[in-house]
Amino acid sequence: MELWDGYRADGSHAGQDLCRGKAIPEGLFHAVSEVLVRHRDGEYLITQRDPGKATHPGLWEASAGGSVLKGETPAQGAARELWEETGVRGELALVYAQSDLEHTLFWGYLCVTDQPKDSVVLQEGETVAYRWVGRRELMELVRGPAFIPSHWKRW
Repeated sequence: MELWDGYRADGSHAGQDLCRGKAIPEGLFHAVSEVLVRHRDGEYLITQRDPGKATHPGLWEASAGGSVLKGETPAQGAARELWEETGVRGELALVYAQSDLEHTLFWGYLCVTDQPKDSVVLQEGETVAYRWVGRRELMELVRGPAFIPSHWKRW
C-alpha cells in the first residue's frame, strides 16, 4: 500500500494521509514530482514508457517522476524517482509548481548532470528506451503524437 501526504491547493500539508487507488477527498491533493534531465552538453533525456503501462503506454516523455511518498518533500521525491527510473543524479532546481483538476499538485525540477550518457539505467515496467536530444528537437517532439500530451502543457 503506497501512502502519500495530503496537500491543500496552496501546497501546504493538510495533515491527512492518502492512499494510492483510493478516492482523494474534495479539497485535497497528492503531490507528483517530475524531473527534466539536461546533460551539461545541452542535450535532454527522453524516455519511452513501457507498452504495458496503464496510462500512456509506449509514449515518450521528457521527465522521470511519480508520486511523492508520505514523509518526503517534493524535492526528495524527485531525486528518488529520477534515480529509480534512470540511474541519474545531479543538481535539482525547481522550475514550476502547479495543480490540475485531478487532485494533483505537480512540482517540476530541472536536473543538470554530467554523468556519462550511456549510464542511463531503465526501470523495468516503467521505461523501455531512452534518447538524448537537443533543445530544438525536444520542443518539436513534445508537441507530437508520440509524446504524453500533458508534458507540453507543464514544460
